[in-house]
Amino acid sequence: MRNRPLTATLAAPALLVGVLAVQWLPALPPAWLSIPLLLPGAVAFWRRPHWRLPLCVCAGALWAMHVGANAMEARLPRALEGRDFVVTGHVDELPLKREDATRFAFVAEHAMLDGEPMPLHGRMMVSWYDEAPPLRPCESRRLLLRLKRPRGLLNPGTADGERVALQRRIVATGYVREDPGNALLTGTWCVDGVRDAIAREIAGRVRDPHDAALLQAFSVGDTRGLSQHDWEVARANGIPHLIAISGFHVGVSAVFGVWLLGALYLLWPGLALRLPRVQAQAAGALLAAGVYSALAGFGLPTVRTLLMIAVVALTCCSRRGGHGAQSLALALIAILAVDPLAVLAAGFWLSFTGVALLMLCLQSRGRGLRAFLHELTAGQLLMTVSLLPLTLWFFGEASLVGALSNLIAVPFVSFVIVPCALLGMLCLGLCPPLATPVLWLAAQLAHAQWWLLERMATWPGAHWYLPQLAPWALLLATLGALWMFLPRGLPLRALGLLLFLPLLWPRLARPAAGAFEVWVLDVGQGLSVLLRTRGHTLLYDTGARYPSGFDLGEAAVLPAVHALGIARLDMLMVSHADNDHAGGTLAVAAAFPAALRYAGEPERMPLPMSSCASGQAWSWDGVRFRVLSPTPDAGGKGNDRSCVLLVEGAGGSLLLTGDITAKIEPQVAAALGKGVAPVLMVPHHGSKTSSGADFIDAVDPPFAIVSAGWHNRFGHPKPEVMARYAEAGVPVLNTADSGAIGIDFPAGAPADVTGRWRLRDPRYWREMP
Repeated sequence: MRNRPLTATLAAPALLVGVLAVQWLPALPPAWLSIPLLLPGAVAFWRRPHWRLPLCVCAGALWAMHVGANAMEARLPRALEGRDFVVTGHVDELPLKREDATRFAFVAEHAMLDGEPMPLHGRMMVSWYDEAPPLRPCESRRLLLRLKRPRGLLNPGTADGERVALQRRIVATGYVREDPGNALLTGTWCVDGVRDAIAREIAGRVRDPHDAALLQAFSVGDTRGLSQHDWEVARANGIPHLIAISGFHVGVSAVFGVWLLGALYLLWPGLALRLPRVQAQAAGALLAAGVYSALAGFGLPTVRTLLMIAVVALTCCSRRGGHGAQSLALALIAILAVDPLAVLAAGFWLSFTGVALLMLCLQSRGRGLRAFLHELTAGQLLMTVSLLPLTLWFFGEASLVGALSNLIAVPFVSFVIVPCALLGMLCLGLCPPLATPVLWLAAQLAHAQWWLLERMATWPGAHWYLPQLAPWALLLATLGALWMFLPRGLPLRALGLLLFLPLLWPRLARPAAGAFEVWVLDVGQGLSVLLRTRGHTLLYDTGARYPSGFDLGEAAVLPAVHALGIARLDMLMVSHADNDHAGGTLAVAAAFPAALRYAGEPERMPLPMSSCASGQAWSWDGVRFRVLSPTPDAGGKGNDRSCVLLVEGAGGSLLLTGDITAKIEPQVAAALGKGVAPVLMVPHHGSKTSSGADFIDAVDPPFAIVSAGWHNRFGHPKPEVMARYAEAGVPVLNTADSGAIGIDFPAGAPADVTGRWRLRDPRYWREMP
C-alpha cells in the first residue's frame, strides 16, 4: 500500500501546530541547540515517508524555537538597562511626530558603551523629546541613547506589549540624550523614504489635513495623521483593516496590473507573438501587488495576499493547475518559513482564518451582477460573524454594526477610493500636474466615506464589550461559526448558534455579601485601583495622560473594566489632581457618565467633581467605606489633599492613601483606629517623604502594594522606604514587578492575593522580576 503524498494543504497545518506549541513555553533552549536536531529530522523526512507529517510538526517547533531564542538573545542585556550607549544606525519605517516627542524605529548597526564596542544590533523604539530635528526614513545617524529592555504594562484585557516587541524584533527601547556627538551621517534611498515622499506630496496637494491623513492611510499605509478619535470610529465600524491597507487592497492593485497589461496588449497586439498574454498579465499582477505591498510597509495581511498572488502567478506562468486551498497553504508555509513569530500577531489569525472560511463556506453563484452582490453581502456577513470570537479575543471589543459598515466601506474603499489613489500616485511619477485633481477627487471620496462612518459609529452596538474569554469558549464559538456557514445541505446548521452561548453569556463570579475584590492596575508610574462588591464598583484614580495623547485611562483602565465583566461604574474617586493619578479621568468619565465623582482637589480637575472629606461614609452590599482625609477645612493643594479611603469588609480591609506625606500620616493613623490592620496601598509610590516607621507600625498591614513604573526616573519605591517595611515584617508587592495585582477580600477569611498578571501564564518573551 502506497503512502499518501504529503501535500501543501497537509504540511501547512502541521507546521503551524509545531510553531504554536512553542509559543506556550515559559522558556526556550539556546538558539544553537535546535540546529543539530534539524539534520537527522531532514534525513528521516527523506527516508521515512510515513513519518513526514509528525516531522513537519517537529520542524515547525524547532524552527520557531530557534528564531524565538535568537530574538530574545538579541535583546539588551538586563545588567545594562538604564545605561547610555552611542549607537550608529538608520531610521526605519515612518517617524511619528507628536507634541511631546518624535518616536521612531532605529536599527542599530554599531553600539558603544564607555568607549567599548557592544554586540547590540537590531531594531529599537526610540523617543526624541523636546526639539527633535526633522527625521526622515532611511537616514543614518549617530545618537546617544539611554536604553532598557522592551517592557509593557500587563493588565486584564490589555495587549501584551512584550509579545508585540518580540514579533517586531525590538531589542531595546529608550530615548535620545542631549549630546554634541548626535549627528546626521548620511541619507539613503529606501521604500519607506518613497512612502514618506508620497505622503508629503499628498499633504501638499490636499488642502484639508484630515482628508489628506485619510488618503495617506489608504494610499501608502501612513496612519501618522490619524487621531485617537479616528481609530475609535474605525473600531466602532469594524474597519481598522481597511485603514492601513488591507490584503483586499493588494488584490485590487493586482487587478490594476492586469488591466494595465491588458491595455498594453490592446494597443500593441503583436506583443502576443513574443510573450503570451496570460503569462504577461500574471507577471503584471504580481509586480503591481509587490510594489503596492512595499508602499504599504509589508504588513502581514498584505504579505499574505502577495504570497497568494505569487502562487497563482507562478501557476499561470508554469501552466499548471491550482486551487485556492493550495495557494493559501503555500502562503502559510512561506510566512512560517520566513517568520514563525508572525503567529503572535492578531493580523495573522484574522487574515488566514477569514480567507479560509470564505473558501470553505462561500459558494459561488456563477457570474453577473446578482452573483457578485450575493457574494459581497454573504461574504461580509460571514466575515463579521465568524471572526467575532477572534476579534473579541484579541481586542476585547467588537462592532455589531460592522457587517453593514463593511458592506458599504469595503467596495467603496477598494473599488473607488483605492483605484483613484493608485491613479494619483501613478500621476505623481508620470504627470505631476495631473496628480493634484486626481488626489483631490480621491480625498473628497474619502471625506464622504468618513462622514458616513462617523455617523454609524454613534449607533447602538457600535462598541460591544465582553469579559475576557476563556480559550475553550473561543474554540466553541469558532466551530459554531463554521457550522452555521457550511454549504447548504448539511443538517441542523442553526444549532451552531448554541456554541456561541459560552462566549455571549459567560459565567461571572460575584463577591458574596460583605466581601469585595480589588485589582491594583499596572499603569506604570501612577495609580489606578478597581474595587467591586457584590453589586457595586468603585474606581480609585485613573492613571496618567501624556502630551502625546496616550491615555492610560483609555489604554489600560477601561480595557480592564470591560475584561472583568464590569458594565457599570458607581463611583469614580480621584485622590488628587496630579497627572499620574487623574490623567485618565476624562476618558473614564466619558465611558461611565452616570458614576458619582469625587476628588481631593476638585477645583483642579478637568470636569466638575464633588469634594471628598473626612467623615463621609457609605455602605455597599455589607462593605463599609470611610473617607479618612482630607479634613473639610483642608486648604492648599497637592499630595496632602489626597482622598484617603478605608474599605472594610466582613473579613478584611483596604486602605487607599493616594500621595499623602508623613505630615498627614499621623492624622490618618488616628482616624483609622485600633485593630483594623488593613492591606495598605503604599503612599506616594514609596517616596521617601511618606511611609514613616510610626505610620507603618500604626497601620500594621498584613501586606502592602506599591504602584510604580519599571525603572522610573524618580527611583520609586525608595530603598530606605522598602527597608522600613522589611524591618516591620510587612511583605510588599510592586506592580512594576507583578503587573496588575488582584486581591480577594472574602467575608470569612483574610485577604488573599489571587493574581499577579506578570506571573500568570508565563511565556518565554515575558520580562520577569
